[in-house]
Amino acid sequence: MSIRDTVTGVQHVGIPTTDLEGTIAYYERLGFECLGIYPNGEDRCTFLRLNNLTLEVWTMDPTPMENGAINHFALDSTDIEASFAEAQKLGLDFVEGSIQHIDTFWEHGIRYFNVLGPNHEVIEFCQIM
Repeated sequence: MSIRDTVTGVQHVGIPTTDLEGTIAYYERLGFECLGIYPNGEDRCTFLRLNNLTLEVWTMDPTPMENGAINHFALDSTDIEASFAEAQKLGLDFVEGSIQHIDTFWEHGIRYFNVLGPNHEVIEFCQIM
């Protein structure tokens, strides 16, 4: 088995913001649809979709507000346990070290883990439950 066997493509790109409503309005003008606003601890998160591109935008202070401010990109996993096992075999650099979960996103939540890429970029493997 390879990690490719459980990954179907890009799931979303994560962008932090200090102005969630302004960010939603901006991307809606570009044709994105707001799929909902979700609690994220003490902050809030939204998913914006245009065709095959989904943006995850959440409130975060401070936010870089400069080129390179994209926080992460997520790969869609069909089996997060198998993806995690393959990532372990590859010796990837885990951020949290285990599979995480957020119950408030989507109808049944998500399970995910993060690794660091060669340029210190965060790559999230995510399964929508």
